[in-house]
This record gives sequence, C-alpha cells and structure tokens, in this order.
Amino acid sequence: MPDSPRPPSARPPSVDALARELRDVGLPHPLLVDAARAAIAAGDPWSARSRAEATAAALLGPVVNATGVILHTNLGRAPLPVLPSGGARRYSNLEFDLVGGKRASRSDHAARLLALAVGAEAALVVNNGAAALMLVLAALARGRSVVVSRGELVEIGGGFRVPEVMVQSGCALVEVGTTNRTRLGDYRAAVDEQVALLLKVHQSNYRMVGFTEEVGVAALSTVGPPVVADIGSGLLDAATPWLAGGPPAWLAGEPAARQTLAAGAGLVTFSGDKLMGGPQAGIIAGRRELVALCARHPLNRALRPGGLVLAALQETALAYLRRDGDAIPFWRMAAAPVDGLRARAEALGVGKVVDTVAVAGGGSVPGQEVPSAGVAVDGDHAARLRAFSPPIVARVHEGLTVCDLRTVDPADDPVVAEALAACTS
Repeated sequence: MPDSPRPPSARPPSVDALARELRDVGLPHPLLVDAARAAIAAGDPWSARSRAEATAAALLGPVVNATGVILHTNLGRAPLPVLPSGGARRYSNLEFDLVGGKRASRSDHAARLLALAVGAEAALVVNNGAAALMLVLAALARGRSVVVSRGELVEIGGGFRVPEVMVQSGCALVEVGTTNRTRLGDYRAAVDEQVALLLKVHQSNYRMVGFTEEVGVAALSTVGPPVVADIGSGLLDAATPWLAGGPPAWLAGEPAARQTLAAGAGLVTFSGDKLMGGPQAGIIAGRRELVALCARHPLNRALRPGGLVLAALQETALAYLRRDGDAIPFWRMAAAPVDGLRARAEALGVGKVVDTVAVAGGGSVPGQEVPSAGVAVDGDHAARLRAFSPPIVARVHEGLTVCDLRTVDPADDPVVAEALAACTS
C-alpha cells in the first residue's frame, strides 16, 4: 500500500499513533515504533509505511530462485531437505545417549553418518568450511610449518585467503613450486623436522590452464607428513551412487572426499552447503587420531554448529546413505532433465519458452555449464518480481526477464506463472 501524503501544515501524529496505523504490515510493535520514530525524526511522517515495509522485506525469509544459479550464495546456497515432522517443537538427543542414559557427543549423529558416507574412520562438524581448515591447522600444525604449492594459495569468497588463515592458526607457511607448476620434488625438498603437514587446496572458484603441473594426493602421501586436502565444494563420492544416471558431465575433474581419502589423504575438509547440498557447515573427515586431535582442540567448541544445523546435516547424510538423490534438493535440481524443464515452462502459459544455461554456483565447478530451460518475458521486471510474496529472484538478459526453472521447485511453478502474468498484463 503506498504512503498517504499529508499536507505540510498538518500536525504530525504521535509515534505510538503512527505505529498503530502500520499494524497491517505484520511486524512486532517495537519495529513499527522504530519506523514511525525514524519517519517523524526525518520530518517525513507519511514515509513510515514504506520504512516499515522495507524492514519487513529485509527479514530472513523464503524466496523463489529463478536465476539458474543452483548454489546461489546470496540466496543461502543449497536449499535444505525437509526436517522430520515434529522435530522443531521437541527437544533432541543432541548430546545424550538414549541407550545408556548418559551424556554423549554431538559428533555421534551427523558426523558419524558422514564418515560412513565418505569411507572415513571419523569425522567432525564445525560451522563452515573455512573454520574446518583453520581448526585442522591449529590442532595439527600450531608452532610448526605447513607446505603448500604457490598455485594453491587461493582467495575465496569474503576475502578468505589461505596464507592469512595459516597465520591465524599459528603455523608457518612454506611455499613450494611456482604459480603454474609444482612438482613432487619441490615438496620433498621442503620437508624437514619442522613440517607438520602437506596441504593441498582445491582451486574451487577458478581454473588454471595451459603450461601447468600439480601433484596429486596419492603422490603427496608418499612424502612423509600427513596430507590435508581442502576439497572445498563437498562432493562426497565421484561415482555419485545417489544418482541413477551416474555423474553428470559437468562434474568432471571435481575432487571428491571418498576418492581423496582412498588416495592417501590423512584428512579432507569441505563445505556442507555446496555440492553436498546440506546446511552451512564445515566437515573434517579422515584418520581417527587426526580427527580426535581436532575434536580436543579448544577452538572446536567455539566453532561447533548448533542442533538445527546438525539435524539438517543428518537428514542430508541419511539421504546419501539411502542413495536417494531426489531427497537432496540440490541434486534433484541439478539432475533434472532439460526436456522436463521445457515441459514445465510450456505449462506455465506465460512468456516464451527459452533454452538457458545454469551453473552450479557457490564457487563450485567454475566454468562448467548445466543445460537448462525456462521462460522469458519482454522488459525488465526483476524489481516487480522481487516485490511478490514470496519474492522471485530472476535475471535480466538482453532486454528479457528470464526465469530459469532448473532452480525453481516445481511446487513454485504456479507462483512464477502468476507473478509473470501480473507483470506483463
């Protein structure tokens, strides 16, 4: 509802009276008071409604992702599986052994399942991928050195740089090789009694091509110190046994936790909300004694996730163990056949059906495209679509507003159709 202009000569209402006029916005009274007070202080009391509506729009809530970016960082990356019915209104056995009636560890649930899913002896869950790497370095290499190829000293989203996190973890960086070529001999020459780990970092959000050379985990594992592989995006198994059709072509070359551990890595670290398709979390998996050192480190308590994250992670892990890719929204969207997307686009009955190109997003498999389909309408309607309830986030390309259906849940197709029809009517 637009704000109602008041004549300049009108006496402004009281803060409380103005706040009460805004009750239909649906916010708690203190937030309406804030909007009213800010409007009156600005000498613009009739702007209180737009201020309150802006506050409501800024709250965390569901949106329809029609961008074609499956792991859209700004939209929360992976959509989550539905948690078990009733779980939100009851307590949970987060740190309680129901059999023995004693205190237990929060690692007895999701972490144990994830270890099984990737063939690890043990696993530990923290609150994000950067935290996983920081904890490993602090627990296993503080006061000692870690060897890394110069070509793997990456920066990822949010300014997270590998050299800087090593400094914060209390270990010393030993760079080997060059930006584009690092050989096994470079690692061997750098190892002395001060070296605690060999760190291999996946170039998650870029690709280096041309005159390049790198050393794989299998070869690194022969050097001596434990190998820690930060694989980044969280592909659990390169064979993707949860997908009936096997691994899609766009996954080619992406490192996977199971195969990295089998090649000889002592630990792998990765994110839970990228190719794994779960909530934001960081996973450390590998040799039991190395995971135990991480679990005992004081940072572990500061970095551990809460019960809601662990519950969502458990549901995701159970789906993997059932080999049920359809239960994981990311894989359901990523594996949807293009013909099915075109059929859905036709059924919307608005705009024109177009072939599109989706991407994984979230710093995963950069440069790899996923064929897709959606609908397009003339003009830039992105702002109007974002104003719908629920908001629809689309992309504008060459004068067209495009809704890519690969990232839209089929249950939201009627919402998209209604919104596009309203924009073009």
